[in-house]
Amino acid sequence: MDNDPSKPEHEHGAARPKPAPDPAHGVEDVSAGALSEALRSSFNVVKLLMGALVLAFVLSGVFTVKPNQVAIKLRFGKPVGVGDGQLLKPGLHWKFPYPIDDVVYVPVGETHTVTSTAGWYYQTPEEAAAGQKPQPQGMLRAGVDGYTLSGDGDIIHARATLSYRIKDPVSYVFSFRNATNLLQHVLDNALFYASARFTADDALYRNKLAFQESVQARVGQLVDHLKLGVKIESGEVRTDTQAPVDVVEAFNNVVKAENQGNIKVQEAETYARGATNKAAGDATVILRGATTASNYLVTTIAAEADRFEKLLPRYEANPELFIQRLLSEKMGQILTNAQYKVFLPERPDGKPWELRLQLSKEPDVPKKETPKPE
Repeated sequence: MDNDPSKPEHEHGAARPKPAPDPAHGVEDVSAGALSEALRSSFNVVKLLMGALVLAFVLSGVFTVKPNQVAIKLRFGKPVGVGDGQLLKPGLHWKFPYPIDDVVYVPVGETHTVTSTAGWYYQTPEEAAAGQKPQPQGMLRAGVDGYTLSGDGDIIHARATLSYRIKDPVSYVFSFRNATNLLQHVLDNALFYASARFTADDALYRNKLAFQESVQARVGQLVDHLKLGVKIESGEVRTDTQAPVDVVEAFNNVVKAENQGNIKVQEAETYARGATNKAAGDATVILRGATTASNYLVTTIAAEADRFEKLLPRYEANPELFIQRLLSEKMGQILTNAQYKVFLPERPDGKPWELRLQLSKEPDVPKKETPKPE
């Protein structure tokens, strides 16, 4: 309100005319609104981007443990959890992004294999794949051919393959820089250890199974002592031994000769057992036959003696009658099947009879009866 006294009173309450709009001020308002709308849209985009980043952050920490694995989550390089809680089982899990968290996967469900060729001769990959032996070189090449010394001072070649499973993943992964290399050194040690305790003949062909068992026992002892966190079961260590290539033919000839000798010895022992058993059987049969014959003879003689004792009184009573009766019985038995029977009793005068025989007479052939017609 204007309070200037020099102006009339009626002018004091009169409305003032509105000033004319400023074109420049209207343009500023439109620009401010457009800027505000642009900022609002940009803020919405930023919120979407932030949400996407948060979602990506969360999803980036999701990982999967396969059925034949366990996982160990590391936070700043140290395992998270205590004891069995350090092992993450198969399934989905979450971690902070690297470098905060990291994950180590351990294939506990798989069978791992380590091979020791420290005592084996050199083979090219092609020879090893085909199972071929190298050509004789006349000597062992230092730094190329491996070998072991047997207990009797001979040179032999030996190799071994070890199959194992991971029993303690934490010890297997974190207690050693490379547990696989350490296991190979353990297997090398076991080969040399067993070779020094067997003769060449035993290790090569006489007692190869005992050699393999010795290698496995040594491996198990070292694994338990070092606490490698692996499990080795019976039969999971397989060994192979060979004579040096230059003398393998001589070894084979010795083995062949010993095998042939063993076959001959076995054949001789088999024949001896058969002959002994047959002789024992024959002796038993003979003894039984002799016992039976002896019993029969004794029984027969006893019966004859009894009969003789019964006939003796009759003979003594009338010897002549007894003789004639006995002769008649025997003649009847003798002439039962005779075709012609001629009986010549003694002449009363004691002189011999004259008997004439027609020797050219044809023997009587019994006639066949002709069947009568019905």
